[in-house]
Amino acid sequence: MTTKMTRRLALGAGAGTLLAAPMLPARAQSTARLKIQTAVPSSSIYFDLLKRFADRADKMSNGRLKMEMLPDGAVVAAFEIMDAVDKGVVDGGYAWTHYWSGKNTAAGLFSNPAAGGGTGMDQLSHVAWIFQGGGNALFKKFYQEVLKVDIEPVFIQPMGPDPLGWFRAPINSLADFRKLKYRCPPGLVGEIFKEMGVNAVAMPGGEIVPAAQRGVLDAAEWIGPADDLALGFHTVFKHYYLQGLHQSSDVGEVIFNRATYNKLAPDLKEIIQAAAMASMTETYTYNVWRNAQAVAKLKTEFKVAIHDTPADIFPAFIKATNTIYDREAGKNAFFKEVLESQRAFAKTTVPYWNKINGLYFNLGTQSPNA
Repeated sequence: MTTKMTRRLALGAGAGTLLAAPMLPARAQSTARLKIQTAVPSSSIYFDLLKRFADRADKMSNGRLKMEMLPDGAVVAAFEIMDAVDKGVVDGGYAWTHYWSGKNTAAGLFSNPAAGGGTGMDQLSHVAWIFQGGGNALFKKFYQEVLKVDIEPVFIQPMGPDPLGWFRAPINSLADFRKLKYRCPPGLVGEIFKEMGVNAVAMPGGEIVPAAQRGVLDAAEWIGPADDLALGFHTVFKHYYLQGLHQSSDVGEVIFNRATYNKLAPDLKEIIQAAAMASMTETYTYNVWRNAQAVAKLKTEFKVAIHDTPADIFPAFIKATNTIYDREAGKNAFFKEVLESQRAFAKTTVPYWNKINGLYFNLGTQSPNA
């Protein structure tokens, strides 16, 4: 046998050995498991959307990222979520930035800017400010530099505009409204209502209907028709006012313990961001359809009267908003920075966006279904 032939046989045998060798298993990748304490009860439609967010991230990561959503109060109370996330008691939390207004009043400008921050921005233009106008950078600065907490925040669910809310009996004016005890969101929104002369109190969503059943409240607002229906507001109240300015936008957030978040693989961090943006879109579409269905059901099945909000409430609310916001900007430098950012963005966007929306509003009022 020639030397050349021997080499060929040896190479062939080697190749056969390589082909026959079993494939080594890929290195196992650990699964990240995060517990997320939410500020909504399990009956909330937004709890369902949060579970969809977790499921989406699970599938996108091929099972490497699992988030367990816990209902309101499972580990800590709603208003204690941020501190629990900061200390690592839970891996993450879901609420709205204005829940932390007691730590810094600028919180409300991110999740529920009253009357569009006094600028006329609606829900979508407010979200545009977040992602296109520098709002997201200020959002992170709020947690990491202003509050100095160990948190990585992510916006996830745009809600609103929130209705003025539910009433035991009809109101015909601001004067009627001032006679009632009314549940509203915490923070500067409560201060705005008080500036208007309204007796406003704050409490978590899961406590509102029980408080109303005990007669503690005469009126209350929460989020919107579908979620309010799920929480049973119609069992206590039979008068519903859809137009409100107190939360022209209401954006829910997931906040992660930053140390925990930073331990995640880079692709898992990106999956969280992508899944959150997908949830933004899903929440928009979900709200339009589910809220419309809920209003129809409230009217036909539960005989709830849907009213227009008394017109004199709006100018009083805008005046009170400007009073409170200007006062706050004078004593809180970060509040002023965020408010000026919103006002600069609104100066360009509001004239265009209102003109476009005005057409569809006018067409809608002329529709045979209006």
